[in-house]
Amino acid sequence: MSFRKSDEILKIETHHVEAGEEGERRVQWDGSAGFDIETERKLTKSLLRKLDTRMLPMLAVLFLFSFLDRTNIGNAKILGLQTDLRLDATQYSSCLAIFFAFYIASEVPSNLIIKKVSPRIWLGVLTMIWGVIGMAMGFVQDFTGMLVVRAFLGASEGGLLPGIVLYLSMMYRRQEIGFRLGIIYSAASLSGAFGGLLATGLYQIGNVGGQSGWRWILIIEGILTVGVGLAAILILPSDVEKARFFTDDERKLAIARLLADRPMAVDANGDTVILAEPFSWWRVGEAVLSIKTWLSAIAYFAILSALYSFGLFVPSIIQGLGYSAINAQLYSVPPYAVAAFLTVCAAYVSDKYKIRGPIMLAFLPLSIIGYGVIANTSDLKLKYGMLFMMAAGLYPSVPPVLVWLAGNNTNHYTRATAIGLQLAIANCGGFVAAFVYPSTQAPSYQPSHTLIMGLLIGAWVLVAVKCAYLAFLNRQKAAGKHDRHIGCGDNRDPAFKYVI
Repeated sequence: MSFRKSDEILKIETHHVEAGEEGERRVQWDGSAGFDIETERKLTKSLLRKLDTRMLPMLAVLFLFSFLDRTNIGNAKILGLQTDLRLDATQYSSCLAIFFAFYIASEVPSNLIIKKVSPRIWLGVLTMIWGVIGMAMGFVQDFTGMLVVRAFLGASEGGLLPGIVLYLSMMYRRQEIGFRLGIIYSAASLSGAFGGLLATGLYQIGNVGGQSGWRWILIIEGILTVGVGLAAILILPSDVEKARFFTDDERKLAIARLLADRPMAVDANGDTVILAEPFSWWRVGEAVLSIKTWLSAIAYFAILSALYSFGLFVPSIIQGLGYSAINAQLYSVPPYAVAAFLTVCAAYVSDKYKIRGPIMLAFLPLSIIGYGVIANTSDLKLKYGMLFMMAAGLYPSVPPVLVWLAGNNTNHYTRATAIGLQLAIANCGGFVAAFVYPSTQAPSYQPSHTLIMGLLIGAWVLVAVKCAYLAFLNRQKAAGKHDRHIGCGDNRDPAFKYVI
């Protein structure tokens, strides 16, 4: 965000600019937007409504299609993909795993680039690219072709989720992000429901134009994705300063609200100054070496190992319960629908009460119970019921862990690196997901379910440890043990309280 001495919108008076710690620059600001309380309340309500209606539906659709295009291979598998391409179990799993290798590699670089490129352009172009690649999946003829296409798909999709999290932090205050991200992430579970219905319908096309029904699933979903990416470029705002739908007063307040979340410090004259944020390797290292980053990342890794395997293999799991391939697609819809509703509810509570870890501690046991029961029962109806428990615990746990780390890092590059690193580590769960449900374990998949249950128990413990650690840091700050950092303008400052 730029600061200009002649800025007529912000009316920020730049009294002096000086060098700060680690080469940062400090710009003085009086801390207000100049509105009375009632006017500010009305403007805040209005600008949030405009941001929500312009951004959230579009970002949710982008995320829905990202999950749809990475997991539709699971729908296509039980409809003939594996047979037609002559893939054995190891080759199929390799096609899943290579996606995550390239997905992970692209996350941190993408987040460092997004500040230099308009988020709406970056996210929209990425979506269009993976849409074209998704279409190409429908034309591959062998293992090598599928392996190459899945690699490119992973590289293009990797920047979306970290980009969305960073984009939200550039448009909303940190305490407002959790619920919004929950709405967006509910699209991941909706993609499972939507994907099952869409796959069922598209498969009915049959052999048209020399292409099998499963190929049309991939081709048409890829075409739809390209259209969604183009729509994102046209609809999404670049930032609050350039948003055409704001009035001048709304724009002024929107910028001031974000400045209030920016790192601030107190200079030698006692003036409050806003720290500008040039790139610094010190800030990158701060994120990489933080125990808070690693606790979140490893817990998230365990959760995504479960969530990705659920998304990739739930049609196969349901088929193993005795349903036909078509019915397996349809029966996969209800668990996802329930998970979508609970994801939004959990995100609302998370933002309302400003809690992250406790939400995860409450929901993860549902999945742990679900995996424990499904691994040790032969009752088919009970097994299907446990799919609801598994989904209900997994999907609502993701938005809190995403915004938890973002909200507890004030510097842009520390936050961007922490988000990207967390997602890079967490998405290694995709490798677990790719190989954890081999067809040799069908139809019970008992060892697979037991392994995932163990990972989720580990995630619960790590989240509990992080909650205790953040509470300890907050108590230390309150006791004056961090007073040496007063005025430093980042999350070390005693005035900054960690969200637990």
